[in-house]
Amino acid sequence: MNEEAFAVIRARSGKTAAGRLLLGAGVLALLIPAIAGCEAGAGAPTLEFHPASFGAQTNFNGINITNAFVLGAKVGSTLASGSSASLFVSLYNSGGSSDTLLSAKATGVASSISLSGGTVPLPANSAPVNLTGPEPEVVLENLTRPLTGGSYIPVTFDFEHAGTVTLQVPVEAQSFQWATFSPPASATPGAAVSTSTATPGAAVSTSTATPVTSASGTATP
Repeated sequence: MNEEAFAVIRARSGKTAAGRLLLGAGVLALLIPAIAGCEAGAGAPTLEFHPASFGAQTNFNGINITNAFVLGAKVGSTLASGSSASLFVSLYNSGGSSDTLLSAKATGVASSISLSGGTVPLPANSAPVNLTGPEPEVVLENLTRPLTGGSYIPVTFDFEHAGTVTLQVPVEAQSFQWATFSPPASATPGAAVSTSTATPGAAVSTSTATPVTSASGTATP
């Protein structure tokens, strides 16, 4: 092979090798930002796991009821009939005038529900009233049937002005994110509000039956 032919072959070979190097560099240039973006995105707030809001909630006549749930026993266990159960809930009055949670009841589930202080004042457009513990301020007394995590029970809230609303409230096992919530202590004498007799001066009787709703409240006629 003469020197001229060898030079042509060498030039073509070098060009091909250079082209391959340029192509490889181009691919890397495209991949590096993508990889960097994936790595940055793995810890980005939009990709982090955020637990869903739990509990029943509704907006009823200016009263926002959120994260209402009953604390059950640990996974694999059941709260027996005759025992008590904690109920946690947050209340916010977005109306133009103050209101008061007069009482609550769980028909067919508990004999009564005790409220801390007997009633719960709800000032208008003030801070939310978080009945969320660590010690429960709302307690289902003397369960009339066993409660198991994963089930739902009807809980009726009676407000002085807003009226009465019933929600299907979930029973959450005392495990995972609910492991730090507290079961009821011994019942405080006089703290229970009777749900079988009308509260004097109340706008709506607590003995009135209310249709059960799962996502939104229904006023009692």
